[in-house]
Amino acid sequence: MAQDSIRAVVGLGNPGAEYEYTRHNAGFWFVDRLADAGRADFRVESKFHGALARVRLGGAELLLLKPGTFMNRSGQAAQALAAFYKIPPQEILVVHDELDLPAGTARLKRGGGHGGHNGLRSVHQHLGESYARLRIGIGHPGQKELVHDYVLSRPSQADLRLIDEALDRALAALETLLKTQSWDKAAQQLHTEPKTAKAETKPGPPG
Repeated sequence: MAQDSIRAVVGLGNPGAEYEYTRHNAGFWFVDRLADAGRADFRVESKFHGALARVRLGGAELLLLKPGTFMNRSGQAAQALAAFYKIPPQEILVVHDELDLPAGTARLKRGGGHGGHNGLRSVHQHLGESYARLRIGIGHPGQKELVHDYVLSRPSQADLRLIDEALDRALAALETLLKTQSWDKAAQQLHTEPKTAKAETKPGPPG
């Protein structure tokens, strides 16, 4: 059952007020939502190169980490947390924005490549590739040369509403995972999207 157990959730993002509401910070948005659900506060922990919170969800204790490094050094914080608490990569859920999924979609995934995501590339370098992921769809600007500015900009109101709904569904799926210790049940729950969400994932107005 160890492979279906999650002990830590690491949200990826960039620190600083100027990045707080940008698409690249979707991982931070999710762990903030988890902390709110557990009525917990983040505290800066220098040994983890970031801010840490502890919550109970689905009957389990969870460590939540927001790296204080920039995105391309996220793995440094994840490795420090894993080493201190002796958590194997398979029991760490890394939450990140995903260009290849439309806004309003979230997907659980185990293992695999980093797909060019700078945060995942760093986590790969420090933890390998066997950690679990929660992919938060933000959509794609359509052209590769537009990606940098796109991920560092704010989503449109329409996309933000869809992302918020996806974060809520992801939180519920994580609770199912923790309660049942079944990755398959949690993934099925999350990946079976409401019909309304599917209908609304058409490209919205520019952000």
